[in-house]
Amino acid sequence: MSGGMILLVVVAVLILMGLGHRVLDRLRLSDKSALAILIAIVVSTIFIPDIDITNRVSINIGGFVIPMGLAIYLFIKAETGKEKARSIIGALAAGVAIYLVQRYVLPAEPENLPIDPNYVYPIVGAIIAYALGRSRRGAFIAGVVGVVISDLIQLILNNINNIPAPTRFGGAGGVDTTVITGILAVLIAEIVGETREKLQGGTEKKRLHFDKGHFVSSLGENEKRIEIKSDETRGDKDEEK
Repeated sequence: MSGGMILLVVVAVLILMGLGHRVLDRLRLSDKSALAILIAIVVSTIFIPDIDITNRVSINIGGFVIPMGLAIYLFIKAETGKEKARSIIGALAAGVAIYLVQRYVLPAEPENLPIDPNYVYPIVGAIIAYALGRSRRGAFIAGVVGVVISDLIQLILNNINNIPAPTRFGGAGGVDTTVITGILAVLIAEIVGETREKLQGGTEKKRLHFDKGHFVSSLGENEKRIEIKSDETRGDKDEEK
């Protein structure tokens, strides 16, 4: 079993144990829908072969279609224009970074590496995806779409240079890259977010509230509530008079 499949199984177990509620809530997913998506990725990856679009381009259901569908859904669910913009910027940056690492950093013979390149790309993509995507949703979108963008760059350059190399979106190990990048980006976002909340702690944490996928300051809200109550009290007294 590949690393991506193992990671999907681990995530599924965590969801069944009830340990993923907070992350899923912020991703606008329920336990049932998340498990259904994970099962669909595993089953389609194992039993459905790559679908040829042209002689040199193919797509994989579990490694491309389902993750991209989820990324599009989360993008639509993003409640602020800033989050959507960060997701797009993060995806573009992650895609370019993954391509550059593949083209100029890793050796021509990746089998000489101590680690599978399909694990190197997700690490690079996930870090950039979170750094620019910021929110859990933004990180996942940027991570998954970033992998697709790196493949698109490769496809375009191959066509320009008349290189007959095949491009498999989500196939040939791409499912590992896509799945690991998306999940790792969300994991980094969750760890960083939790750490920031704990560091803020005490009275500072009380001044924060969760709104539209982010923790934002609540300073001034208590004062507004006091003013409203004061106005209501004065209104009641005036009515009594």
